[in-house]
Amino acid sequence: MKRKLLGALAAIGALGLPLVAAAATAPESDWRRPWGLNLPRGVTELSQDVYTLHMLVFWIVCIIGVLVFGGIFYSVWKFRKSQGAVPAKWHHSTTVEVVWTVIPFLILLFIAVPATQTMIKIDDTSDYDMTVKVTGYQWMWEYEYLDEDVAFFSRLDRDSDRARQRNPDVRPQDVEHYLIDVDNPLVVPVNTRIRFLITANDVIHAWWVPELGWKKDAIPGFINEAWAEIQEPGTYRGQCAELCGRDHGFMPIVVVALAQEDYEQWLQEQREENGVVATDDAEEADVETAVLEEVDPDELMQVGRQVYDNQCIACHQAEGQGMATFPGLAGSDRVMDDDDWVIDVVVNGVSGTAMTAFGPRLDDRELAGVLTYIRNAWGNEAEPIQPADVRDAR
Repeated sequence: MKRKLLGALAAIGALGLPLVAAAATAPESDWRRPWGLNLPRGVTELSQDVYTLHMLVFWIVCIIGVLVFGGIFYSVWKFRKSQGAVPAKWHHSTTVEVVWTVIPFLILLFIAVPATQTMIKIDDTSDYDMTVKVTGYQWMWEYEYLDEDVAFFSRLDRDSDRARQRNPDVRPQDVEHYLIDVDNPLVVPVNTRIRFLITANDVIHAWWVPELGWKKDAIPGFINEAWAEIQEPGTYRGQCAELCGRDHGFMPIVVVALAQEDYEQWLQEQREENGVVATDDAEEADVETAVLEEVDPDELMQVGRQVYDNQCIACHQAEGQGMATFPGLAGSDRVMDDDDWVIDVVVNGVSGTAMTAFGPRLDDRELAGVLTYIRNAWGNEAEPIQPADVRDAR
Protein backbone atom coordinates (compact mmCIF):
# COMPACT_ATOMS: atom_id res chain seq x y z
CA MET A 1 0.00 0.00 0.00
CA LYS A 2 2.78 2.41 0.94
CA ARG A 3 4.62 1.51 -2.24
CA LYS A 4 1.54 2.37 -4.35
CA LEU A 5 1.04 5.66 -2.53
CA LEU A 6 4.64 6.73 -3.07
CA GLY A 7 4.43 5.71 -6.69
CA ALA A 8 1.30 7.80 -7.15
CA LEU A 9 2.94 10.83 -5.54
CA ALA A 10 5.96 10.46 -7.78
CA ALA A 11 3.74 10.20 -10.86
CA ILE A 12 1.82 13.32 -9.87
CA GLY A 13 5.07 15.20 -9.44
CA ALA A 14 6.40 13.96 -12.77
CA LEU A 15 3.25 15.03 -14.59
CA GLY A 16 2.60 18.24 -12.65
CA LEU A 17 5.88 20.01 -13.39
CA PRO A 18 5.52 19.80 -17.21
CA LEU A 19 1.94 21.08 -16.91
CA VAL A 20 3.02 24.04 -14.78
CA ALA A 21 5.90 24.74 -17.15
CA ALA A 22 3.55 24.61 -20.12
CA ALA A 23 1.20 27.08 -18.45
CA ALA A 24 4.12 29.39 -17.69
CA THR A 25 5.48 29.37 -21.22
CA ALA A 26 2.13 29.46 -23.03
CA PRO A 27 1.38 32.60 -25.07
CA GLU A 28 -0.21 35.36 -23.07
CA SER A 29 -3.97 35.63 -23.40
CA ASP A 30 -6.85 37.86 -22.43
CA TRP A 31 -6.31 38.47 -18.71
CA ARG A 32 -9.98 37.80 -17.97
CA ARG A 33 -10.00 34.33 -19.58
CA PRO A 34 -10.27 31.51 -17.02
CA TRP A 35 -7.16 29.78 -18.39
CA GLY A 36 -5.00 32.87 -18.65
CA LEU A 37 -2.72 31.41 -15.97
CA ASN A 38 0.41 33.45 -16.50
CA LEU A 39 1.19 37.16 -16.46
CA PRO A 40 0.74 38.91 -19.82
CA ARG A 41 3.94 39.97 -21.55
CA GLY A 42 2.39 43.38 -22.08
CA VAL A 43 3.13 46.07 -24.63
CA THR A 44 5.58 48.32 -22.79
CA GLU A 45 9.24 48.06 -21.88
CA LEU A 46 8.30 47.97 -18.21
CA SER A 47 5.85 45.09 -18.68
CA GLN A 48 8.52 43.12 -20.56
CA ASP A 49 10.99 43.66 -17.70
CA VAL A 50 8.38 42.63 -15.12
CA TYR A 51 7.53 39.51 -17.13
CA THR A 52 11.21 38.56 -17.47
CA LEU A 53 11.74 39.00 -13.73
CA HIS A 54 8.60 37.00 -12.99
CA MET A 55 9.75 34.09 -15.17
CA LEU A 56 13.24 34.17 -13.63
CA VAL A 57 11.78 33.79 -10.14
CA PHE A 58 9.28 31.21 -11.38
CA TRP A 59 11.97 28.89 -12.74
CA ILE A 60 14.12 29.32 -9.63
CA VAL A 61 11.14 28.28 -7.53
CA CYS A 62 10.47 25.31 -9.84
CA ILE A 63 14.08 24.11 -9.50
CA ILE A 64 13.98 24.49 -5.72
CA GLY A 65 10.67 22.60 -5.64
CA VAL A 66 12.07 19.73 -7.70
CA LEU A 67 15.17 19.44 -5.52
CA VAL A 68 13.31 19.66 -2.20
CA PHE A 69 10.41 17.37 -3.03
CA GLY A 70 12.68 15.04 -4.99
CA GLY A 71 14.87 14.72 -1.92
CA ILE A 72 11.86 14.07 0.29
CA PHE A 73 10.40 11.43 -2.04
CA TYR A 74 13.79 9.73 -2.44
CA SER A 75 14.38 9.67 1.34
CA VAL A 76 10.93 8.27 2.06
CA TRP A 77 11.33 5.63 -0.66
CA LYS A 78 14.95 4.64 -0.02
CA PHE A 79 14.98 4.66 3.76
CA ARG A 80 11.55 3.24 4.55
CA LYS A 81 11.06 1.01 7.54
CA SER A 82 9.93 -1.97 5.46
CA GLN A 83 13.43 -2.14 3.99
CA GLY A 84 15.05 -2.27 7.41
CA ALA A 85 16.24 1.35 7.53
CA VAL A 86 17.45 2.46 10.96
CA PRO A 87 17.20 6.16 11.95
CA ALA A 88 20.49 7.94 12.53
CA LYS A 89 21.27 9.16 16.03
CA TRP A 90 22.71 12.60 15.18
CA HIS A 91 20.55 15.74 15.34
CA HIS A 92 22.89 18.60 14.45
CA SER A 93 25.19 19.40 11.50
CA THR A 94 26.98 22.73 11.24
CA THR A 95 27.80 22.06 7.60
CA VAL A 96 24.17 21.47 6.63
CA GLU A 97 23.02 24.61 8.46
CA VAL A 98 25.68 26.73 6.76
CA VAL A 99 24.74 25.33 3.35
CA TRP A 100 20.98 25.90 3.73
CA THR A 101 21.66 29.45 4.95
CA VAL A 102 24.24 30.52 2.37
CA ILE A 103 22.50 29.09 -0.71
CA PRO A 104 19.13 30.87 -0.10
CA PHE A 105 21.04 34.09 0.65
CA LEU A 106 22.85 33.85 -2.70
CA ILE A 107 19.59 33.09 -4.49
CA LEU A 108 17.90 36.14 -2.95
CA LEU A 109 20.90 38.27 -3.85
CA PHE A 110 20.74 36.98 -7.41
CA ILE A 111 17.04 37.95 -7.60
CA ALA A 112 17.45 41.28 -5.80
CA VAL A 113 19.70 42.84 -8.43
CA PRO A 114 17.28 42.71 -11.43
CA ALA A 115 14.31 43.35 -9.11
CA THR A 116 15.89 46.56 -7.81
CA GLN A 117 16.79 47.68 -11.33
CA THR A 118 13.19 47.11 -12.47
CA MET A 119 11.70 48.99 -9.51
CA ILE A 120 14.01 51.95 -10.12
CA LYS A 121 12.98 52.00 -13.78
CA ILE A 122 9.27 51.90 -12.85
CA ASP A 123 9.64 54.94 -10.58
CA ASP A 124 11.72 56.97 -13.06
CA THR A 125 9.17 59.33 -14.68
CA SER A 126 11.74 61.74 -16.16
CA ASP A 127 12.17 62.54 -19.86
CA TYR A 128 8.47 62.25 -20.64
CA ASP A 129 6.86 63.46 -23.88
CA MET A 130 3.33 64.09 -22.63
CA THR A 131 1.38 64.05 -19.36
CA VAL A 132 -2.06 62.65 -18.59
CA LYS A 133 -3.73 63.33 -15.26
CA VAL A 134 -5.97 60.47 -14.09
CA THR A 135 -8.59 61.18 -11.39
CA GLY A 136 -10.73 58.47 -9.85
CA TYR A 137 -14.37 59.07 -8.89
CA GLN A 138 -17.10 56.80 -7.61
CA TRP A 139 -17.36 55.24 -10.15
CA MET A 140 -15.61 56.59 -13.22
CA TRP A 141 -12.30 58.08 -14.36
CA GLU A 142 -11.43 61.56 -15.52
CA TYR A 143 -8.59 62.02 -18.00
CA GLU A 144 -6.93 65.39 -18.50
CA TYR A 145 -4.33 65.86 -21.22
CA LEU A 146 -2.20 68.57 -19.67
CA ASP A 147 -1.14 71.32 -22.09
CA GLU A 148 -3.59 69.99 -24.70
CA ASP A 149 -6.89 71.55 -23.46
CA VAL A 150 -8.56 68.14 -23.63
CA ALA A 151 -10.39 66.49 -20.72
CA PHE A 152 -13.25 64.04 -20.42
CA PHE A 153 -14.84 61.44 -18.15
CA SER A 154 -14.75 57.71 -18.86
CA ARG A 155 -17.42 55.46 -17.37
CA LEU A 156 -18.93 52.03 -17.93
CA ASP A 157 -20.49 51.74 -21.39
CA ARG A 158 -24.27 52.02 -21.59
CA ASP A 159 -24.92 48.45 -22.79
CA SER A 160 -22.97 46.94 -19.90
CA ASP A 161 -24.70 49.31 -17.49
CA ARG A 162 -28.12 48.24 -18.78
CA ALA A 163 -27.24 44.56 -18.68
CA ARG A 164 -26.03 44.68 -15.06
CA GLN A 165 -29.31 46.08 -13.74
CA ARG A 166 -32.06 43.97 -12.18
CA ASN A 167 -34.35 42.48 -14.86
CA PRO A 168 -32.32 43.96 -17.71
CA ASP A 169 -33.67 44.43 -21.22
CA VAL A 170 -30.35 43.15 -22.62
CA ARG A 171 -28.53 40.02 -21.45
CA PRO A 172 -24.92 40.25 -20.22
CA GLN A 173 -23.84 37.49 -22.61
CA ASP A 174 -25.11 39.59 -25.51
CA VAL A 175 -22.86 42.54 -24.63
CA GLU A 176 -19.39 42.50 -26.16
CA HIS A 177 -16.69 43.18 -23.56
CA TYR A 178 -19.29 43.08 -20.80
CA LEU A 179 -18.19 45.26 -17.82
CA ILE A 180 -14.77 45.98 -19.37
CA ASP A 181 -15.79 48.61 -21.93
CA VAL A 182 -16.28 52.36 -21.54
CA ASP A 183 -17.97 55.21 -23.32
CA ASN A 184 -14.79 57.32 -23.67
CA PRO A 185 -11.49 55.39 -23.70
CA LEU A 186 -8.13 56.95 -22.93
CA VAL A 187 -6.45 57.48 -26.30
CA VAL A 188 -2.66 57.76 -26.46
CA PRO A 189 0.04 57.59 -29.16
CA VAL A 190 2.44 54.66 -29.48
CA ASN A 191 6.20 55.05 -29.04
CA THR A 192 5.64 58.08 -26.79
CA ARG A 193 6.80 58.25 -23.18
CA ILE A 194 3.65 59.17 -21.24
CA ARG A 195 3.73 60.37 -17.65
CA PHE A 196 0.61 59.60 -15.62
CA LEU A 197 -0.38 61.71 -12.61
CA ILE A 198 -2.83 59.61 -10.65
CA THR A 199 -5.12 60.86 -7.88
CA ALA A 200 -8.73 60.58 -6.67
CA ASN A 201 -11.56 62.91 -5.78
CA ASP A 202 -13.41 60.90 -3.13
CA VAL A 203 -12.05 57.54 -1.95
CA ILE A 204 -9.01 55.40 -2.74
CA HIS A 205 -9.03 53.84 -6.22
CA ALA A 206 -6.29 52.06 -8.16
CA TRP A 207 -5.57 52.48 -11.88
CA TRP A 208 -4.52 49.16 -13.40
CA VAL A 209 -4.04 47.99 -16.98
CA PRO A 210 -2.17 44.65 -16.94
CA GLU A 211 -0.52 45.13 -20.33
CA LEU A 212 1.24 48.29 -19.06
CA GLY A 213 3.05 46.30 -16.37
CA TRP A 214 2.11 48.27 -13.24
CA LYS A 215 -0.77 49.64 -11.18
CA LYS A 216 -0.93 52.74 -9.00
CA ASP A 217 -3.19 53.79 -6.15
CA ALA A 218 -5.34 56.87 -6.72
CA ILE A 219 -5.52 58.57 -3.31
CA PRO A 220 -7.43 61.79 -2.51
CA GLY A 221 -5.00 64.61 -1.73
CA PHE A 222 -1.98 62.76 -3.16
CA ILE A 223 -0.56 62.42 -6.66
CA ASN A 224 1.22 59.23 -7.65
CA GLU A 225 3.38 59.16 -10.76
CA ALA A 226 3.88 56.40 -13.31
CA TRP A 227 4.89 56.14 -16.94
CA ALA A 228 4.38 53.97 -19.98
CA GLU A 229 5.58 53.83 -23.55
CA ILE A 230 3.25 51.59 -25.51
CA GLN A 231 4.99 49.81 -28.36
CA GLU A 232 2.05 48.34 -30.26
CA PRO A 233 -1.22 49.93 -31.45
CA GLY A 234 -4.26 48.27 -29.95
CA THR A 235 -6.90 48.33 -27.23
CA TYR A 236 -5.87 47.40 -23.69
CA ARG A 237 -8.32 46.87 -20.86
CA GLY A 238 -8.13 47.03 -17.09
CA GLN A 239 -10.16 47.84 -14.00
CA CYS A 240 -10.03 49.70 -10.73
CA ALA A 241 -7.97 47.42 -8.48
CA GLU A 242 -9.07 48.90 -5.15
CA LEU A 243 -12.33 48.14 -3.35
CA CYS A 244 -13.73 51.64 -3.74
CA GLY A 245 -17.41 51.17 -2.93
CA ARG A 246 -20.66 49.51 -3.96
CA ASP A 247 -20.03 49.77 -7.72
CA HIS A 248 -16.32 48.97 -7.58
CA GLY A 249 -16.80 46.19 -10.14
CA PHE A 250 -18.27 48.61 -12.68
CA MET A 251 -15.28 50.93 -13.07
CA PRO A 252 -13.35 49.63 -16.10
CA ILE A 253 -10.37 51.19 -17.87
CA VAL A 254 -9.80 51.12 -21.62
CA VAL A 255 -6.62 52.45 -23.25
CA VAL A 256 -6.53 52.81 -27.03
CA ALA A 257 -3.03 53.20 -28.51
CA LEU A 258 -2.91 54.78 -31.96
CA ALA A 259 -0.23 55.58 -34.49
CA GLN A 260 1.01 59.16 -34.14
CA GLU A 261 -0.89 60.55 -37.14
CA ASP A 262 -4.15 58.90 -36.01
CA TYR A 263 -3.64 60.23 -32.50
CA GLU A 264 -3.11 63.77 -33.82
CA GLN A 265 -6.36 63.52 -35.77
CA TRP A 266 -8.23 62.29 -32.69
CA LEU A 267 -6.71 65.10 -30.62
CA GLN A 268 -7.85 67.69 -33.16
CA GLU A 269 -11.40 66.30 -33.03
CA GLN A 270 -11.41 66.50 -29.23
CA ARG A 271 -10.26 70.10 -29.27
CA GLU A 272 -13.03 71.01 -31.67
CA GLU A 273 -15.62 69.28 -29.50
CA ASN A 274 -14.35 71.18 -26.46
CA GLY A 275 -14.55 74.47 -28.34
CA VAL A 276 -10.80 75.03 -28.31
CA VAL A 277 -10.50 75.19 -32.10
CA ALA A 278 -12.49 77.96 -33.76
CA THR A 279 -15.15 76.94 -36.29
CA ASP A 280 -16.95 79.01 -38.87
CA ASP A 281 -20.22 80.79 -38.07
CA ALA A 282 -22.42 78.14 -39.65
CA GLU A 283 -20.84 75.37 -37.57
CA GLU A 284 -21.19 77.46 -34.42
CA ALA A 285 -24.87 78.04 -35.18
CA ASP A 286 -25.40 74.29 -35.63
CA VAL A 287 -23.71 73.57 -32.31
CA GLU A 288 -25.82 76.22 -30.55
CA THR A 289 -29.01 74.80 -32.04
CA ALA A 290 -28.05 71.26 -30.98
CA VAL A 291 -27.42 72.39 -27.43
CA LEU A 292 -30.71 74.30 -27.15
CA GLU A 293 -32.83 71.63 -28.83
CA GLU A 294 -35.41 70.19 -26.46
CA VAL A 295 -35.23 66.50 -25.64
CA ASP A 296 -38.38 64.38 -25.48
CA PRO A 297 -39.47 63.92 -21.83
CA ASP A 298 -39.74 60.14 -22.25
CA GLU A 299 -36.15 60.03 -23.44
CA LEU A 300 -35.08 62.20 -20.51
CA MET A 301 -36.82 59.83 -18.11
CA GLN A 302 -35.06 56.83 -19.65
CA VAL A 303 -31.66 58.51 -19.47
CA GLY A 304 -32.42 59.77 -15.96
CA ARG A 305 -33.31 56.34 -14.64
CA GLN A 306 -30.03 54.91 -15.91
CA VAL A 307 -28.08 57.73 -14.27
CA TYR A 308 -30.07 57.42 -11.03
CA ASP A 309 -29.54 53.65 -10.84
CA ASN A 310 -25.83 54.12 -11.46
CA GLN A 311 -25.10 57.21 -9.36
CA CYS A 312 -27.86 57.94 -6.85
CA ILE A 313 -29.64 54.79 -5.78
CA ALA A 314 -27.12 53.81 -3.09
CA CYS A 315 -27.89 56.95 -1.06
CA HIS A 316 -31.46 57.90 -2.01
CA GLN A 317 -32.70 54.29 -2.39
CA ALA A 318 -34.65 52.58 -5.14
CA GLU A 319 -37.98 54.30 -4.42
CA GLY A 320 -36.49 57.69 -3.56
CA GLN A 321 -37.26 57.25 0.12
CA GLY A 322 -33.77 58.29 1.23
CA MET A 323 -31.86 57.22 4.34
CA ALA A 324 -30.96 58.66 7.72
CA THR A 325 -28.41 61.11 6.30
CA PHE A 326 -29.88 61.45 2.80
CA PRO A 327 -33.21 63.23 2.28
CA GLY A 328 -36.08 61.47 0.57
CA LEU A 329 -36.90 62.60 -2.96
CA ALA A 330 -40.31 60.96 -3.29
CA GLY A 331 -43.04 63.43 -2.38
CA SER A 332 -40.60 66.31 -1.85
CA ASP A 333 -42.33 69.60 -2.66
CA ARG A 334 -39.02 71.42 -3.02
CA VAL A 335 -37.70 68.86 -5.52
CA MET A 336 -40.82 69.30 -7.64
CA ASP A 337 -41.40 73.06 -7.23
CA ASP A 338 -38.00 74.76 -6.86
CA ASP A 339 -36.30 74.32 -10.24
CA ASP A 340 -33.31 76.55 -9.55
CA TRP A 341 -32.59 74.94 -6.18
CA VAL A 342 -32.72 71.33 -7.34
CA ILE A 343 -30.57 72.06 -10.40
CA ASP A 344 -27.99 73.84 -8.23
CA VAL A 345 -27.87 70.96 -5.72
CA VAL A 346 -27.32 68.29 -8.37
CA VAL A 347 -24.88 70.30 -10.48
CA ASN A 348 -22.81 71.92 -7.71
CA GLY A 349 -23.41 69.65 -4.71
CA VAL A 350 -23.90 70.84 -1.13
CA SER A 351 -20.84 71.93 0.82
CA GLY A 352 -20.29 70.14 4.10
CA THR A 353 -22.52 67.21 3.19
CA ALA A 354 -22.13 63.90 1.34
CA MET A 355 -23.96 65.37 -1.67
CA THR A 356 -21.19 65.63 -4.26
CA ALA A 357 -21.22 67.86 -7.36
CA PHE A 358 -22.33 65.96 -10.45
CA GLY A 359 -21.74 68.88 -12.81
CA PRO A 360 -18.13 67.87 -13.57
CA ARG A 361 -19.07 64.20 -13.90
CA LEU A 362 -22.15 64.23 -16.16
CA ASP A 363 -22.98 66.04 -19.38
CA ASP A 364 -25.97 68.37 -19.79
CA ARG A 365 -28.22 65.64 -21.22
CA GLU A 366 -27.48 63.23 -18.38
CA LEU A 367 -28.02 65.92 -15.75
CA ALA A 368 -31.28 66.99 -17.36
CA GLY A 369 -32.34 63.34 -17.46
CA VAL A 370 -31.71 62.60 -13.79
CA LEU A 371 -33.30 65.89 -12.73
CA THR A 372 -36.38 65.11 -14.79
CA TYR A 373 -36.48 61.58 -13.40
CA ILE A 374 -36.36 62.51 -9.71
CA ARG A 375 -39.06 65.16 -10.30
CA ASN A 376 -41.41 62.69 -12.03
CA ALA A 377 -40.75 59.27 -10.48
CA TRP A 378 -42.41 57.62 -7.45
CA GLY A 379 -45.55 59.73 -7.82
CA ASN A 380 -43.73 63.06 -8.23
CA GLU A 381 -44.98 65.33 -10.98
CA ALA A 382 -43.22 68.38 -12.41
CA GLU A 383 -42.08 69.96 -15.65
CA PRO A 384 -39.05 68.29 -17.27
CA ILE A 385 -35.64 69.91 -17.03
CA GLN A 386 -33.99 70.42 -20.42
CA PRO A 387 -30.23 70.33 -21.21
CA ALA A 388 -30.39 74.06 -21.96
CA ASP A 389 -31.62 74.71 -18.41
CA VAL A 390 -28.64 72.80 -17.02
CA ARG A 391 -26.21 74.61 -19.28
CA ASP A 392 -27.49 77.97 -18.17
CA ALA A 393 -27.08 76.98 -14.50
CA ARG A 394 -23.46 75.86 -14.82
